[in-house]
Amino acid sequence: MEEINLYLDDAKDNMQKAIKHTEFELSKIRAGKASPNMFDGLMVEYYGASTPLGQIASITVPEPRSITIKAFEKSMITTIEKVIRDANMGLNPQNDGDVIRINVPPLTEERRRDLVKQTKAEGESGKVRIRKIRQETNDELKKLLKEGASEDEVKKAEEVVQALTNDTNAKLDTLIASKEKELMTV
Repeated sequence: MEEINLYLDDAKDNMQKAIKHTEFELSKIRAGKASPNMFDGLMVEYYGASTPLGQIASITVPEPRSITIKAFEKSMITTIEKVIRDANMGLNPQNDGDVIRINVPPLTEERRRDLVKQTKAEGESGKVRIRKIRQETNDELKKLLKEGASEDEVKKAEEVVQALTNDTNAKLDTLIASKEKELMTV
């Protein structure tokens, strides 16, 4: 039945989006190496609008443990510096008037454990999203059953949704495990 296939495709797409979102969130958790991604999600007040840091400054990594941020407008340097300090990332930006330099300190064992907890929490929220997608899809399939779809087709579709859920959760587990390994590697 065509409607069933539409719901299954929708569920598959939404589960892929849940994985992409979790990947994005995990990329913001730093593993002791300097990376421009560390600042994804940091918003700076720019002419009255909340703007992503990457849109008002260039972020470069000249060395593995240092980051340079050059604002497109010099007047924004102190604002950017304040936003980085307030972000509670464990970074200490140094403003020389032209650029902001940040030395990324190596992670302590305690900080690594905190980041692993954060990683697991992101993984769990990804799994919650996936379970919600499964539930919504199954609800839609049950509605089709009431509208006259064959019971066998709906049962098969529910099995496909469960297989999709299991497969997506396995991908998520792999993602989390690799991030944990990255965090715990000194």
